[in-house]
Amino acid sequence: MRLTLGDFARSARIRLDPVLWDFFEGGAGEERTLAANAEAFDRLWLRPLVLRGADRPETTTTILGRSWDAPVAVAPLAYQTLAHAQGELATVRGTAAAARVPVVISTFAGRDIKELSAAADVPLWLQVYCLRDRSMTRRLIERAVDTGFEALVLTVDTPHLGRRLRDVRNNFRLPAGIAPANLDGHDFTVPATHAKAEFAPALDWSVVDWLRSVSTLPVLLKGILTGTDALRAAEAGAEGIIVSNHGGRQLDGVPATLDVLPEIAAAVGGRVPVLLDGGVRRGRDVLAALALGADAVLVGRPILHGLVVDAAQGVTDVLNILLGELTDAMALAGLRALADIDSELVRPAAGRSAKDSP
Repeated sequence: MRLTLGDFARSARIRLDPVLWDFFEGGAGEERTLAANAEAFDRLWLRPLVLRGADRPETTTTILGRSWDAPVAVAPLAYQTLAHAQGELATVRGTAAAARVPVVISTFAGRDIKELSAAADVPLWLQVYCLRDRSMTRRLIERAVDTGFEALVLTVDTPHLGRRLRDVRNNFRLPAGIAPANLDGHDFTVPATHAKAEFAPALDWSVVDWLRSVSTLPVLLKGILTGTDALRAAEAGAEGIIVSNHGGRQLDGVPATLDVLPEIAAAVGGRVPVLLDGGVRRGRDVLAALALGADAVLVGRPILHGLVVDAAQGVTDVLNILLGELTDAMALAGLRALADIDSELVRPAAGRSAKDSP
């Protein structure tokens, strides 16, 4: 019986080839940042309020003018067809069966974006890596616009891929038949080699203007880790910020996203939505992120775990667990709606992590 997202992770690891598990789960360098993302949530306690009449909490929120069933979205995850043949198609369908929340589709999705748009009625956002060949990036965005995508998520922390030692040791190669469904040509066999050859390494803030010239979709910047860059992003015209260290897969030794969230939220001051990814594994983690300034969170690896275990149904089960935990935690913390959440909800755990408590 799988009752937590950790249960799904353990089940997925048993089912998946170890090399593929390392590809999905590994981080850069010594994986300090990868570990820190989850550990940051364990350093916080929640402070419930009582006698609040919060038996049926309301989890809906509105971001970029769109109503979400909960402050949770699916993070961009490349090459999902490695986890299951249906890949992103199963993810979109599985998400729709759980909640009406956005799914961010990777530039390196293994299923066609037109197919995904037709698959289920959930908001779709396109994650964008800006390539040296801007015309290829433009064509991808134009296809997304034509098929009803609602936002662009520019990944800004990846001039090339981080040094992911598990992949180096495994001499990782994409298996035959696995390739991006929405990009033309190129040899994608070794993702790190492709990135060095094809990613635009010298992007500056003018790329935001370029994206806004290509489409009228709102642009969010993913990979912001400082208040300075968050403010610069808002001033450059970004309509949203995603606090992210790429799941610990780029520069090892940068802080956990939860640790820098308050600085970023303060810098932005409500001008644009602030989302967070990295380490969210429980409903109470969502509460902690919202208390520290996020408007919503993105969930990544647990979605892949669900996909490995049971395709679309596995994705549905993962999200249902997370959203069920969120509602339960809100009720037990005396929170009637997301608007009740503020920084008073959390405090640091003194002396040891919260997960070590009796």
